[in-house]
Amino acid sequence: MENEMLSYERQNKIADYIRSNQSVTVKELKDAFDISPSTVRRDLEALETEHLIRRVHGGAVAVSDGEELPILERAAHQAAAKRRIGERAAQFVDDGDTILITGGTTTVTLVPHLKGISDLTVITNSVNCVSQLAHYPDITTVVLGGWLRHSELSLLGRFVDRMLEELRPNKVFHGIYSLSVKGGLMGSDFQEVRTDRGLIAAAPQVIVMADHTKFNRQGVVRLAPITVASVIVTDTEAPSSEVAALNALGIRVIQA
Repeated sequence: MENEMLSYERQNKIADYIRSNQSVTVKELKDAFDISPSTVRRDLEALETEHLIRRVHGGAVAVSDGEELPILERAAHQAAAKRRIGERAAQFVDDGDTILITGGTTTVTLVPHLKGISDLTVITNSVNCVSQLAHYPDITTVVLGGWLRHSELSLLGRFVDRMLEELRPNKVFHGIYSLSVKGGLMGSDFQEVRTDRGLIAAAPQVIVMADHTKFNRQGVVRLAPITVASVIVTDTEAPSSEVAALNALGIRVIQA
C-alpha cells in the first residue's frame, strides 16, 4: 500500500518502470504501484524536476541518458530558486562592466536585475536573454551570431568563436547542465559544449549559476574542471558536502 514504501524508494521504482516501458499512463502506474492518481502525479512531477522522466498528457515517457529537456519545458523547474539565484548573481555586476551571459533558464533570470547599472554592456548567445534585454535600451547589447539550437534557444558554432575574438568581457555568467567537485562542469550536447568552452574562456571571472538539482547529475561530456569557476551562485538546498568541498578549493559559493 501507499504508506508501506518511502516516497523516494517508490519514485526510484517508478523511474525504473518508465525506463523499462518507455511510456506509461497515470492509470498504469496507479495500478502497478497501488497508489492514488494524485500520488502518481506528485511522483512524476518530482521525477521530471530531476530530469529522470518527461511528463506528457495522461502519463510520462522515458528520458534518454544525458538528454536535456527543451528550454521552454525546463523554465518552470525550480523557478523560485532560479529567480533568487538571478537576483544574488546581479551583485557581481558593477557599473562599467562588460559581461557575457550564456544560454539557459537560470542565466536569463539575471537580466531584470541589471536595470539601473550604468555603462553596462551585455554580450550573449541566448535568444531568451536578447528578448529580455530588448526591454532595457540603456544596456548596450551585443548578440553573438551562429546557428540556432532550437531546443535551447542558443546560438552556437564558429561564428560565435570569431565574434569572441573581437570582444573582451570581464565576467561570464554561465548556466550549466551539471556540476560537481569531482566531475567538474558537465554538458549534455557536444556542439554546445564546444561553444561554451570558448564562452567561459572569454573572461577572467566565471560566475556559475546553478540550482541544487544540477549538482552531481550525470553529464555526457566534460566542459571544464570545477576550478574555472570563481563563484557559484546556487540555492539553499545545494548539497552541503559539495559546498564545503568547493569552499576548500577557494571557490566562493553563494546560496540564495
